[in-house]
Amino acid sequence: MTEGEFPVHRRARCPSRGAPITSTPFDTRHIGPGEAERAKMLAECGYGSLDALVEAAVPTAIRTAGDLALPEPASEEEATAELRALAARNRPMTQMIGLGYSDTVTPGVIRRNVLENPAWYTAYTPYQPEISQGRLEALLNFQTAVSDLTGLAIANASMLDESTAVAEAMTLMRRASKSKSNVVVLDSECLPQTVEVVRTRAAGLGIDVQVRDLLTGLPEEFFGVVVQYPGASGVLRGRGFYHAVSEAAKAAGALYTVAADLLALTLIAAPGEFGADVAVGSTQRFGVPLGYGGPHAGYMAVRAGLERSLPGRLVGVSVDADGNTAYRLALQTREQHIRREKATSNICTAQVLPAVLAAMYAVYHGPEGLKAIATRVHELAAGLANALRAGGVEVAHEAFFDTVVAKVPGRAAEVHAAAREAGINLGHIDADHVRIASDEVTRPDTLAKVLRAFGVDSAWEAAQALPNGLARESGYLTHEVFSSHRSETSMLRYLRRLADQDFALDRGMIPLGSCTMKLNATAEMEPISWREFAGIHPFAPAEDAEGYHELVRQLSGWLAEVTGYDQVSLQPNAGSQGELAGLLAIRAYHQANGQPERDVCLIPSSAHGTNAASAVLAGMRVVVVKCTDEGNVDLEDLQSKVDSHSADLAAIMVTYPSTHGVYEHGIERLAKIVHDGGGQVYVDGANLNALLGLAKPGEFGGDVSHLNLHKTFCIPHGGGGPGVGPVAAREHLAPYLPNHPLLAQAGPDTGVGPISGAPYGSASILPISWAYVRMMGAPGLTEATKVAVLAANYIAARLAPHYPVLYTGQDGLVAHECILDLRGITKETGVTVDDVAKRLIDYGFHAPTMSFPVAGTLMVEPTESEDLAEIDRFCEAMIAIRREIDEVAAGRWTAETSPLRGAPHTASSVIGEWTADYDRELAAYPVGVARKTKYWPPVRRIDGARGDRNLVCSCPPLDAYDA
Repeated sequence: MTEGEFPVHRRARCPSRGAPITSTPFDTRHIGPGEAERAKMLAECGYGSLDALVEAAVPTAIRTAGDLALPEPASEEEATAELRALAARNRPMTQMIGLGYSDTVTPGVIRRNVLENPAWYTAYTPYQPEISQGRLEALLNFQTAVSDLTGLAIANASMLDESTAVAEAMTLMRRASKSKSNVVVLDSECLPQTVEVVRTRAAGLGIDVQVRDLLTGLPEEFFGVVVQYPGASGVLRGRGFYHAVSEAAKAAGALYTVAADLLALTLIAAPGEFGADVAVGSTQRFGVPLGYGGPHAGYMAVRAGLERSLPGRLVGVSVDADGNTAYRLALQTREQHIRREKATSNICTAQVLPAVLAAMYAVYHGPEGLKAIATRVHELAAGLANALRAGGVEVAHEAFFDTVVAKVPGRAAEVHAAAREAGINLGHIDADHVRIASDEVTRPDTLAKVLRAFGVDSAWEAAQALPNGLARESGYLTHEVFSSHRSETSMLRYLRRLADQDFALDRGMIPLGSCTMKLNATAEMEPISWREFAGIHPFAPAEDAEGYHELVRQLSGWLAEVTGYDQVSLQPNAGSQGELAGLLAIRAYHQANGQPERDVCLIPSSAHGTNAASAVLAGMRVVVVKCTDEGNVDLEDLQSKVDSHSADLAAIMVTYPSTHGVYEHGIERLAKIVHDGGGQVYVDGANLNALLGLAKPGEFGGDVSHLNLHKTFCIPHGGGGPGVGPVAAREHLAPYLPNHPLLAQAGPDTGVGPISGAPYGSASILPISWAYVRMMGAPGLTEATKVAVLAANYIAARLAPHYPVLYTGQDGLVAHECILDLRGITKETGVTVDDVAKRLIDYGFHAPTMSFPVAGTLMVEPTESEDLAEIDRFCEAMIAIRREIDEVAAGRWTAETSPLRGAPHTASSVIGEWTADYDRELAAYPVGVARKTKYWPPVRRIDGARGDRNLVCSCPPLDAYDA
């Protein structure tokens, strides 16, 4: 960013006192408590001003000098106008580039009622299943559709994108294979971005990636093989080829993964039918906009027996306390919070919102509609191939689904130029070949323009080009849900019914610690639907995406400024991928310095589970550092571990403020210890919402950090994704940030390779964070941080007489979140954190984070966006629940017969036969709950253990709901 672009903020002041703007300053809309409310909160905390509280809470040693050098805050209208100007510099074209990305039509009823509906996009990952039944059903639809189309037993609830899904399949095959080989084989027809993402992942794991033309055979030993279906060039082989790969894999004790196009699978044989163990791919062409590469939901499906090795989230069917069918996340013991460095993956955030879009696309169109779309797409491509042949142009393959490769010796550039003149982007291969991919929006007149670009005037007619014997014969999408909502009226009501079952930010506060569930403002969200952002192919010519590139440049510069780092990569499409990118940069740095033996990553015992899992993926060995009784990193133990690993120390991963929710003293000493020992300091940016404008990780010792744009910078959580996890680095690590084989400007030539399939990951949601920073400016961001700290300390002060606050920093203060310790309560009364969490539902709240980072506790993060009325409502609910716990202690109820154990209470449960030891009114309308606006959960407490014992991860028949 140069100073000529925007007026740069140099002096903190309230924007309302500056130059006139066209509306109320945005920061007053984003920050919940007003001046009078802040005064009351400060009084509760014992401070006379916000600055005094912050001075007491934040160690002086880490405080940044001066204000953030950011543009003066823009109004909502001004920011929208600037985004419009950036969008106008993008050039949406008819995109026929292919390589795993296809233009598609998002049905209006789905766009309006899911993508643009806060009931869907402001929800959190469904860890509290009783208040997440709507999106869990939507994700079960997703899993069912993927499982049906791939012909495999079980599918998960989305991956980050197709390329990372293949990389995850590689590690799954290595875990599950009987082979001792370290070789994975990729078909030469695999997507080029996928090959490079796999190579990036494999480098840290000691896996040998061999790219081969599988027509020439497989090596004697390998643990896994990946086939693209159809191939990157569009090619489809005979069924015998795909079956032979399966047989060869079995003979080698290896596993077989097929990267499949779901739309094509409506016409061609399912991977499970010719022996695939795993199928992966993208669901983007099921109604999800191109968006310059993302976010898009990848998928993974596996044969029976591999379900416990699946990475990511998995929705399963269970029952509630009344025996009613209910959904929940299944097999969560596979995940990072439990298994840490032994987890199946480092993936935490997935792509729930895009997965819901894709699932609803399948619901709306049904099997007949999807097959009709696929047939039309195929007939257009086959007709184009015939017309090219008739015009004297050689076509590379006889059999294909939607992609044609034309041979035009020495003429490719001419053809591309002619097509662009007609508003069409074709796929670049080399000087002699051109790729043309048809899709849902392709029309006959589009083909006429393509033919003219080739200098062909042959007429186009529908045709067929599928291999003999490969046609699909098995059924799919046979569940009732895929045939029940053909009319828009029915679809609209179905979406509304699902949304009404869930609790999201549009209903009330979601005080999840370490999750930062803040406002996702409408002005930030609107641009993602604009065609100029949504309609760009990730591999379009760079001049078609000038607006995107300028937005990326500006946002990267702003993020570097607020964090104190020198360079930022926006490519990682989740926090976990940002972690991996940062750690790979550290490994590459040590290797470049001739110290490849430095592979030990120190991780505090309190760390987020993804830290350890990411370190393992980066090829590092995890060594745990103790924490003190106060929750801080034990610097003596750290020094001991550094001394023990002086020759092989690579890094430490530390969260700041700590995962325990306090500003630890000694972070600068921690950094010096590690640096003196030859290591690098990775500062996890999960808690950056407590630092913006107050301190910069790059200035207090950090060498690299990942950020969570879906936390601190207002990208919504979407029910469990999408997220964006930029990685920010100091100058010495910047040469090793991610790059991309298909866009040179996406990263340094010396980078570690791509982390995501697209050059800028989930590019289409970057305008959300751009708008947030642009409208808040330096004073707004700093004020938001201070109010977030105030809100957490206010809750701690109000609830401390009722629940012990487990950890505090200097002067007994917390950072932006606090941990309430229920372990003594549980020991005394038998009431557990689960009981309190479920009882909060009856009071109209999503529970805080349960049992993380300490078992038997609740971690509360209110954020700056909640006003005092909502914060007080939460505090009063928690105090009322404490009174109920006291009734258990006094003997009025046992824990088992109390309203806490009976929670949550559904409407049907309180109007039916009543045998509880407490009355119906206490169950349904505890103190403070408004009768007119009460949220009723659709199910009672769900039996998680039963769901894991009897794993069902596809849609149950409708009569199951009659139980």
